Amino acid sequence: MADDLTFDVRPPAQSGECMRVSPMVRRIVANNPGPITFTGTCSYIVGSGQVAIIDPGPEAPDHIAALLDAVKGETVTHILVTHTHKDHSPAARAIQAATGARIVGCAPHRSARPLLSGEINSLEASSDKDYAPDQELGEGDAAEGPGWTLQALATPGHMANHLAFSLPEEKALFSGDHVMAWSTTVVAPPDGSMSAFMASLDKLKGREETLYWPGHGGPVQEPQRFVRALVHHRRQREASILNRLRAGDRTIPEIVSAIYQGLNPALVGAAGLSVFAHLEDLVARGQAATEGMPALDSEYRPA
Repeated sequence: MADDLTFDVRPPAQSGECMRVSPMVRRIVANNPGPITFTGTCSYIVGSGQVAIIDPGPEAPDHIAALLDAVKGETVTHILVTHTHKDHSPAARAIQAATGARIVGCAPHRSARPLLSGEINSLEASSDKDYAPDQELGEGDAAEGPGWTLQALATPGHMANHLAFSLPEEKALFSGDHVMAWSTTVVAPPDGSMSAFMASLDKLKGREETLYWPGHGGPVQEPQRFVRALVHHRRQREASILNRLRAGDRTIPEIVSAIYQGLNPALVGAAGLSVFAHLEDLVARGQAATEGMPALDSEYRPA
């Protein structure tokens, strides 16, 4: 079908290299590759002369130095942050100290829901609890500079505080970790929410942007087709989970083993959290059932 989901796994650039990717946008990839970060976090510089930096990345001296070198002789007016994972926001503090720019964007870290009794947040170590913006941007709020506008679009799901930023002058969207060309997005409770993620995908349908610049990997071409394919993929994954429940699987490890055959062992934990996010959503919608509130170690059954 026209909306089949295919991924672009070509490396976007050598880490540390400042590359102009459009008339208004430069990109530097941090040297933090991994099974979740792909080749590394993409930081973007928008504008010329007076510029904004989007997602300054991890607290890595070499990446911070590369960003500062790229904007030498220019004024950094804004540091924008899509969300508070440690591969996206911590360098904001060092960039601010060096440039005096304001940190704006997502709200401080928060989970999509409270922890359940006895539940441990396995994602705690990956969150930047020290992030404190000078200004939180809500839906429709904008940071502006000469010739550029970055307008906030609330896209919770991957994290509760996730934002994307539209650049109307180039019909582009900085999509953070919400939509990426190289892979599907990790949605992991309690920090993430599948119901919020799906609603945020629906929110992108029909928008004017013709290109997405994501937090990892290369650009998302034909974003409307790609978003439709992502929605279809998630609904297919949901159907597979329901089929496993009908076949007698009751636990998340059983379901992961059945539907993620050949999975990289480093991604088994992430796959389990993704299945958990789907089950949490399915229980809330009355399509699956469990005793009490859904949890990672719960037993599930068809509703």
